[in-house]
Parts: sequence; structure tokens; C-alpha cells
Amino acid sequence: MNASRPFKTATLADVARVAGVSPITASRALANPGIVSPRTIERVRQAVETTGYIPNLLAGSLKSNRSMTVACLVPAISVAQFLPTVHTLTDALAAAGYQLVLGQTGYVHAREEALIDTMVARRPDGIVVAGLVHSPAARQKLRRLGIPVVETWDLSDEPIDMLVGFSHQEVGAAVAAFFRRRGWQRVGIATGDDHRASLRRQGFLAAWGREVPVAVGPAPSNLALGRRALGRLLQQEPALEAVFCSSDQLAQGVITEALDRGLQVPGQLAVCGFGDADFAAHMRPALTTVQVDGAAIGARAAQLIIDRRSGAAIAQAITDIGFRIVERTSTMDAGPATRPSPAP
Repeated sequence: MNASRPFKTATLADVARVAGVSPITASRALANPGIVSPRTIERVRQAVETTGYIPNLLAGSLKSNRSMTVACLVPAISVAQFLPTVHTLTDALAAAGYQLVLGQTGYVHAREEALIDTMVARRPDGIVVAGLVHSPAARQKLRRLGIPVVETWDLSDEPIDMLVGFSHQEVGAAVAAFFRRRGWQRVGIATGDDHRASLRRQGFLAAWGREVPVAVGPAPSNLALGRRALGRLLQQEPALEAVFCSSDQLAQGVITEALDRGLQVPGQLAVCGFGDADFAAHMRPALTTVQVDGAAIGARAAQLIIDRRSGAAIAQAITDIGFRIVERTSTMDAGPATRPSPAP
């Protein structure tokens, strides 16, 4: 290959020449095959394969005012709880002819605003956000542009446009009630510093009625941060009985650290996570966690975008998807017991 030779992209004219049809016929075969004979469609299809032609979607979107793309903003693709939503979004939108474009905000509001600007400049047919859009300027801009927007994984009475989520405060309150029913008194919270994790912590503390030891780490959470979090909690309360973690990744680290210190889980320490990651049920001990149907969030968000773009009326702009606590081994038969002294 001659590296100095400029790369030439195949054009629609090339496809028409190879297929032996006019450019307008080739265009119709690709864009509106219902008005072209099957024999012509097959000739054009073979010509596309021969020439390597790739349609200019940008040019097509300028004519139709449709890009056939939907932007999705997530804090981080490494966060397991968002994966079912992204997978379902991708499949549901693809079935309707849309492609999903993914962007990471990194839990940084300034980056969120810049990413929204970048996405909007490419004229997506819709935007799905994992969480609420926090920037007032970005919220105002999206409302003004009128692009269908679905905020997810949170709840608000005043979404930008549409919303599919649940109350994080209610999650925290439900876990606190669960801990009370089990009779635990010396409890702690291991949490990330992001907005939604903070809401779950606030909900737990409000329902608990008093302060408890808290270990806060940077989002996104991981196993190592969970190990460090338990060490900090045990320094504050050596007789700790139960820990509520803001993610299953943190909970995995808490359990790992507990076992490394000689603490029995659940015999001496109960652990509850959040998100019901794919590994949660397969840990040893299996992890009790708060389950949210991320796939249902993705399916509903996709349908809202598709319906809005087709002009259908949206009867329910806000959907509370709910949650449930799935109890597994990590919180069964746990209670106060004599334990080794905390490691220095």
C-alpha cells in the first residue's frame, strides 16, 4: 500500500456505476427500498459490498432533521449497576433503527455540562441520562432545544422532560428499617461521595434517627475502597454489627476486609450492598443487596424516546420503577459476638 496516496471514500455514484443504475435509483434502494424492485435492491446491495460504500449519515440527518442516534450519559461505564440499563437501551433502540452513543461524565458536573454540549452539537434524536442533570444552564438549554430527554436512576417532581427512576432516600430508609427488624444497634455506612449515594445515606440516617459511623470514599467505588472503608468504620465502632454499603463493589471490599481480619460474615458482621450486580448472588457469602430493575429502566427510557420521536402522546412522563431488598447469606443470622481486636 502506498502511504502517500490519499484515501478515497466510495461514493453513491460509485455504487450506482457498479450496480448499473442511476444515482437516484441507488439512493432510493438504500433509503426507501419499498419503491424499488427486489432485483434492483439486490444489485445495489452487492455494489455496496463491492465498493465498501458507507452512507453519509450526517448529510442524511441534515435533510431529514433526524440523526437516528440517541446519546446516553453515564457517570462511568465501570459501574455495574448501570450496565443492564445500557444494554437494554442499546437493543431496544437498535430494533427501532437508532444507535446509542455513550459518554462518561465521571461524576463531575462541569464535565456533564461540556458533554451535553458536545452531544447536542451532533443533533441526537434523544438523550438519556443516568441520574438527574444537575447543571441549571444545561437543564435550561435542553428544555429550550426541545430534544427528548429521559433522566433515569433518580426521582424528581420536576424533570427536564421525562424520567424513569426511584427514590434513593426511600432506599436508605428501607435498609434502615431492615436493619432495625434484625435487631442491630451498632451499624455503619460505607458510601461513595456521589449525589445518589449521599441521598441513600441521608435516607438511612433520617430513618435511623441518630448519627452512625460513616466512611466516605470517592466515586466510582471499588473493592479496595470497600476494604479501607471497613477499617475506618471499625476504628469508630470496634463492635460494629452491620454495614450498609452504597454499592455492591464497596460491599465486596467490606466483606473481603472483614474475612481478612478474622471476622465471620454474617456470624459477626452483616453486610448489605446496593445495585444487585451480577456477582452479588455468587459471592461467598452471597450478598444481600438492594435490587433495582436496570433493564426495565432502559426499556422504558427507550420507549419514551421512540414514542416522542414518532409524535405519540406520553401519558406518563414520570415512572417510579421501585426497588426491593434481596436478602442473601451476608445478613442472615448475624449479630453481636466476641471478635478479634481491630487491626492497627
